[in-house]
Amino acid sequence: MNATHWSRASMAKRVGISDSTVGRIWRKFELKPHVMDGFKLSSDPLFVEKVVDVVGLYHNPPEKAVVLCVDEKSGMQALDRSAPVLPMMPGMPERRTHDYVRHGVTSLFAAFNVADGTVISQMHRRRRASEFKKFLIAIDKAVPAELDVHVICDNLSTHKTPAIRDWLDRHPRFHLHFTPTGSSWLNQVERWFAFLTLQLLRRGVHKSVTALEKDVRTWIKNWNEDPQPFVWKKTAEEILNSLARYIARISDGGH
Repeated sequence: MNATHWSRASMAKRVGISDSTVGRIWRKFELKPHVMDGFKLSSDPLFVEKVVDVVGLYHNPPEKAVVLCVDEKSGMQALDRSAPVLPMMPGMPERRTHDYVRHGVTSLFAAFNVADGTVISQMHRRRRASEFKKFLIAIDKAVPAELDVHVICDNLSTHKTPAIRDWLDRHPRFHLHFTPTGSSWLNQVERWFAFLTLQLLRRGVHKSVTALEKDVRTWIKNWNEDPQPFVWKKTAEEILNSLARYIARISDGGH
């Protein structure tokens, strides 16, 4: 076989049956050789504890507190197509060139409020601990002083520097909760980033980083005028049981 995976025709030829028979067998056993998916299992030794902690905040947020999902969307590129985009017409989709000109990158720091869906944000050209500290200061100013602040974020080293720890020590109402390594899907802000990418970034055309940042700020302003919180349904126990079944399934498949 001179291919990385079977087609209906190649398997039918190898075993001496018809293409349609191969197709029926594949459908019966839900086999799709042309489809490939990826997976990543966290090696975090505190995986269970972190899942329970984060999901617990979603289902049972503390009283007199706000829960914020925080992350940085780094490397957002200001891309300008080499030719004007041709708009959609009857019988013809929007068309754009495959090549483009890069005009620089920026990063978006965002804090998604799990209760009401509003977002606190800042734009920075760099992504260091100093920028993260500036963002924490912005959150501190934005959240009413009488509320505790529970921040869900990843294990990025810039979130744990001595300067950040010192700032947190001086602001005891802030509590950081870390998602397990390699488990960004637990952070609700990632879902919000997906909306931003789909609605603005993926098909956007920008001639400068400043223009990109302006459009992102406008998009966030519009979002906050009609915010949409996400409904987190899975309990920590359901997530852990589902993961255990998946690991057992792929382990059996490897033998």
